[in-house]
Amino acid sequence: MEEIYVRHVELLGFEKRFFPSQHYVYMLMVKWNDLSEKLIYRGYPEIYTFHKSLKEMFPIEAGDIDKKDRIIPALPAPKWLDNQKSTETRQSTLAEYCGSLINLPPKISRSQLVRSLFKVRPEDENPPAQHPSVQLQTRDNTSEISGPIILESYRVIADYSHTSKYEITLQIGDLVEIVEKSPNGWWFCQCDIKRGWVPASYLEPLDGPEESEEADPNYAGELYITTKAYKAAEDDELTLEMGETIEVIHKLLDGWWVVRKGEETGHFPSMFLYRTGEKKEMESEEHVMRRQTPPPRRSTIRNAQSIHSKGRQRISQDTYRRNSRRFLQQKGGRPNQPRKTSKASTQSPLQECTLCWGQKATLTCVVVTQHNATDV
Repeated sequence: MEEIYVRHVELLGFEKRFFPSQHYVYMLMVKWNDLSEKLIYRGYPEIYTFHKSLKEMFPIEAGDIDKKDRIIPALPAPKWLDNQKSTETRQSTLAEYCGSLINLPPKISRSQLVRSLFKVRPEDENPPAQHPSVQLQTRDNTSEISGPIILESYRVIADYSHTSKYEITLQIGDLVEIVEKSPNGWWFCQCDIKRGWVPASYLEPLDGPEESEEADPNYAGELYITTKAYKAAEDDELTLEMGETIEVIHKLLDGWWVVRKGEETGHFPSMFLYRTGEKKEMESEEHVMRRQTPPPRRSTIRNAQSIHSKGRQRISQDTYRRNSRRFLQQKGGRPNQPRKTSKASTQSPLQECTLCWGQKATLTCVVVTQHNATDV
């Protein structure tokens, strides 16, 4: 039986997709030697990953041994931010690449690697429904489409190996796009064709070391209940038991929030905290990654390498405690002092609610028991 191989590839255009995140795919009409024709959809990161694998498989033809022997066509690396304009302007380059690829010697053009790239997949035959605000873009169609949802790009500062099927392995220097920033410090990212959860502590912005979205400290505090006991592993962390009521005074994007318990302050994993007075919604296993441990902190990462000359500015616990005491003194409430009966009292939320929580201790225990699961 004659071996099936690709004899022609035609680039028809591209589409914008929104699942699992906003991205673009190219539409390729693949014609095989058995006269069959199949429409497939491929993203540029996947094609570029294939290109790198092809060069590794055929180093002589890739020019790695001697540049004059190179016959495998070149292909530019993906841009940091993939948008509609870059996808459109890349069409001619990709069309030329596919044409040159199919015209290479049979040992390359008919290899299993090439056939696998162009082989029709179930998702090609049943592509996701197109978003109503998006118009199909063909090479002869110059009509406008809605502006792209630009995902933030971050750089990986150290090698990270996944510890569950929900995570992805990354290497230092990789560029990732952020799909979701979870408050617990686990961020959903995409890198080339890989998608999964990554600790925020392993990522840094490209334009500077500081996080523009990170809020300032709020020394008034917000009441939370611990849903799981945690023993401090670093000097600037707090050890707390399950069911304790504390005040959150600084919510950091890496998932390690600064909390206040009496006069003491320290970092505590936000994944073990539940805000009082709010109904906790449990997500299904299909959409949540359950973990028993919080994400690693930046201070525990070995061999971290940043592209920025200055590191992130961090507030010390001495500064947190000093500012916390000053704030409470200015507002008329000192930690561990008897609660004032005046209606105008402006003590911290934890002090004002001490009697309330004491009267409702039974209810507190029920709430903590019902919500001691950890979601990420």
